[in-house]
Amino acid sequence: MSRILYTLCGADSNIPFSPHCWKVVLALRHKGLSFQERPVRFTEIASVENGFSKTVPVLKDGDKLVADSFAIALYLEQTYPERPSLFKGEGGLSMARFIEAWSAATLHPAITRIAVKQIHDMLAPGDQAYFRSSREKRLGATLEEIATGREAEMAAFPEKLTPLRTMLTFQPFLGGHEPLFADYIVFGALQWAAQTGNRALLDPNDPVTNWFERCAEFASDQLAI
Repeated sequence: MSRILYTLCGADSNIPFSPHCWKVVLALRHKGLSFQERPVRFTEIASVENGFSKTVPVLKDGDKLVADSFAIALYLEQTYPERPSLFKGEGGLSMARFIEAWSAATLHPAITRIAVKQIHDMLAPGDQAYFRSSREKRLGATLEEIATGREAEMAAFPEKLTPLRTMLTFQPFLGGHEPLFADYIVFGALQWAAQTGNRALLDPNDPVTNWFERCAEFASDQLAI
């Protein structure tokens, strides 16, 4: 069975940067499922699988199409129960929903303000016009105005990771001894920052940096067939 994962990229298709797509990349690796990644640009999403979804990620698993990162994770869990679990039960699923809400409310707005102008500059010209119009309307300011607060947002960002940093004093992952989908939700946000030129958000000596690297290593080790 062939699997295709449609992800988001800028002008360079080798740099997929969407946090939601990265969640699914790690979820597929966690499950040990092979897949082909097909990065698309903002203005190409409408043509993916005949307009199946207005956003990516979109997973095509044989004849099945699934959109939305959390929905894809649930699909993988239900369809491949014999593979390593992404939730390990109802508690892990509930934790993932909480982490999803926390990340969306705390991490994503900050990373948006930090990276929005950089993301614009990474895009192809046709995508830049769409991105500027949609983001400026959403954020209520020009990209240049938002970028003036970038340094202050970067300075304040490490404190937003305090809950994760505190948890890491007790266990290596949100999931316990091994990562679960809850870990990949936060990983996706931080990978989004890194892929858009903001690796300096994480200090090399920060325990969160070590956790980030362990998540990537664990998921890569799991990838099989």
